[in-house]
Amino acid sequence: MARGDGRLSHDLDSLQGGDKGPQDACGVFGVWAPGEDVAKLTYFGLYALQHRGQESAGIATGDGSKILVYKDMGLVSQVFDETALSSLRGHLAIGHTRYSTTGGSTWENAQPTLGGGGDSTVALAHNGNLINTVELRDLVTERLGAGASRRGELGRGNTSDTALVTTLLAADPDRSLEATALEVLPLLRGAFCFVFMDENTLYAARDPYGVRPLALGRLERGWVVASETAALQTIGASVVREIEPGELVVIDENGLRSHRFAEAQPKGCVFEYVYLARPDAVIRGKVVHEARVEMGRQLAREHPVEADLVIGVPESGVPAAVGYSQESGIPFGQGFVKNAYVGRTFIQPSQTLRQLGIRLKLNALEHTIRGKRLVVVDDSIVRGNTQRAQVRMLREAGAAEIHVRISSPPITWPCFYGIDFATRAELIATGLGVEEIRASIGADSLGFISEEGMTGATEQPPSQLCTACFTGRYPIELPEDGRIGKHVLETLPISVRTGHDAALDLGVDERTERDAEGVPLGLGGGAADALLRP
Repeated sequence: MARGDGRLSHDLDSLQGGDKGPQDACGVFGVWAPGEDVAKLTYFGLYALQHRGQESAGIATGDGSKILVYKDMGLVSQVFDETALSSLRGHLAIGHTRYSTTGGSTWENAQPTLGGGGDSTVALAHNGNLINTVELRDLVTERLGAGASRRGELGRGNTSDTALVTTLLAADPDRSLEATALEVLPLLRGAFCFVFMDENTLYAARDPYGVRPLALGRLERGWVVASETAALQTIGASVVREIEPGELVVIDENGLRSHRFAEAQPKGCVFEYVYLARPDAVIRGKVVHEARVEMGRQLAREHPVEADLVIGVPESGVPAAVGYSQESGIPFGQGFVKNAYVGRTFIQPSQTLRQLGIRLKLNALEHTIRGKRLVVVDDSIVRGNTQRAQVRMLREAGAAEIHVRISSPPITWPCFYGIDFATRAELIATGLGVEEIRASIGADSLGFISEEGMTGATEQPPSQLCTACFTGRYPIELPEDGRIGKHVLETLPISVRTGHDAALDLGVDERTERDAEGVPLGLGGGAADALLRP
C-alpha cells in the first residue's frame, strides 16, 4: 500500500472567502473481468466519478490468491501512475474516490479498506453514510472482543464507518463472505452503496432506501458496477440496470446472482438530480441533465422577471439556465469564464495578494454583460458567500440589474446520508427569509424553486425522494441519543436532540468538555455535527 502524508491544500474557494458548497458523496466502482486490465478499467472509471470525491483515491485488485490495495490522498490523477497501475494485477478490482462524511480526511481513512487475513481477505469501498456507527462499534467489540480496535483497519487508526463494516464482514473466517454479508447488511442503518471483494468474487450492495445511486453494467468479458451510469459508459460497458434498494449482487466465475437482504423502500436523494450527479448520468430512468433543464423551466414559471440575458454559474447552474431561457424567451449567454485547470491544490496567495481580489475560479465576461439586466441561475445557496462574490463581480463588470434564481429550495437542514453541508448556523437560509438573503447577497431579486417544482422535474414520485436537507423530514430515523457525527469515532459522544422538531435552540451545553482551543469535544466540521451547532 502506498502512503501519503495526508496533507491537503485548502479548498479553492478559500481564496476568495468563498462558499464551500455541498460536498459530494463518494464514488465507488467495481469490475469483474478475467483477461482485462481491471486496474486501468477502474482507474478510468474513477476518473468519471472524480466529481463525487476529491480527498483521496484507491484501487484494490484480486487475482484469486491475494488482494493488493493502492491508495493515497489526492485526485485520481495524482494518486496513480503507470507503475502503480501495472503492479495491480488480477481479474477483479474495486475503486473509490472519497469525500469524508464519517471520519476525518486522512490517509488512514482512505479507501478501499482491508480486513481479514490468512486465506480470506475483504476489501471494501463505500458511498454514503451510516447513522448507527456507535452501535456498530459496540457490535464489533461484542463479537471480536475489546482487542478488535487494535487490529486491522481500526488498529491502523481508521475512524470511518467503512472500517467497522469491513471488520464485521471479515469477522468469521469459517463462513463465506456471501453468507456473512447477508447477515451484516440488515444491521446497517443509513445510506450505503458498497462494492467489496475477496480474492475471487465481486459484491455490490445498496441500502433499502436507495439513497445513493448504484448501477450495473456489462462488458464483453465481465461485469461492472459504479455509482453513476456515466462511469460505465466511460469504459465501454453497456448499462444493464440499477442495483435495487436492499439488493446484494454477487459476481464470480459462475455468473451473477442476486439476493434480497431487505425490503425496498425507495427514498432517492433529490440533490443527486440538482447537483451531485454528472449531467449525463441516468437515475431511475431520468437523465440528470434533462431534470436540471426542467428545473430551470419551472423556475421561469415560478419566478419570471424582465431581463436581457440569462446566464448560468458553471458548471452545475448552466442546464437550469438553459431551461430558464427556453421557458422565458430571454436569450441565454455566457456570463462567466471558468478556469478549467484549477484543482484542489494550488499555491496559496499572501494576504496582500488576496486583497487584490484574485479570481482563479471564475471571471465575468464583461463585454457580454455590460449594461444588461441579468438572470443568474445557480443550483443552490449554502452560506451565500459565493453568490455575494458573484453579484459583486457582475456589478463591477457593468451589469445593470442582477436577478438570482436558484434551482433548489432553501437548504435549512444538514444531510446525514452522505453529503457534507455546512452546519445549521452557517446555512444562510436557516435564519433568514428570501428577502433577507437577497439583501445579503446584493441581488436585485431572488427566487428559489419550490419543493414541488424541483421534485416534479425529476419525474419521480415525491414519496420516493429524500428531501431532508430542504424539509428536515429524515426518511431514515436518526439516533435518539444524538450519537451521530462525522467524527463520532474520534471524539466523545454528546447527547443532543435531533429531528425536525429540534429548532434553533439546539446548542452545545455550556458544561460540555472543550479542548485547549475551546472547541467542544465530540464536535467535528460539516454536516455530521450540524444539529449539534445550530
